Amino acid sequence: MDKDFETLDKVVGRVPDFPKPGVLFYDITGILRHPDAFKYSIDRMVEIYKDEKIDAVAAIESRGFIFAAPFAERMGIPLILIRKKGKLPGKTYSCKYSLEYATAEIEVHVTDIQKGQNILLVDDLIATGGTLRAAQNLIEQGGATVKNVFGVIGLPFLGYEKVLDPIKATTLINYNSEKIS
Repeated sequence: MDKDFETLDKVVGRVPDFPKPGVLFYDITGILRHPDAFKYSIDRMVEIYKDEKIDAVAAIESRGFIFAAPFAERMGIPLILIRKKGKLPGKTYSCKYSLEYATAEIEVHVTDIQKGQNILLVDDLIATGGTLRAAQNLIEQGGATVKNVFGVIGLPFLGYEKVLDPIKATTLINYNSEKIS
């Protein structure tokens, strides 16, 4: 078992039957309750991307902000907030996307995206990849490129790699089941 898995697995919560019966929900708040696990996550992000040409980091509302903000500060790069529709004042790029039983819409300030930037896209957990694909659309509307996608937790059995292809998705820990064992 690798160190990343051992370090994070012991603090990631498991909530059975959420959001519906039979589903096992992986909860990142345990990482936030354990400063050593949170620091470890940010340290690993910096280690992974320190030699990459990344001009800014974009984070998905709201838990993506938690991991992207300290990473951006350590790397000395701007933090771009991707928010739910109606949360940002001023001119925005917007993208609607489908959820399992509904649609959603996210936005980013037009002034936050600079043409030609290489941007790292961050969320806490990568599941189906739909929200991240919509965020990529926002970034590309501004003429920038998503360099990579990062999530602390990945659920590859939900097929996010296919949805995000050809963009590489990097995670610190993966789980391969949504069912309660």
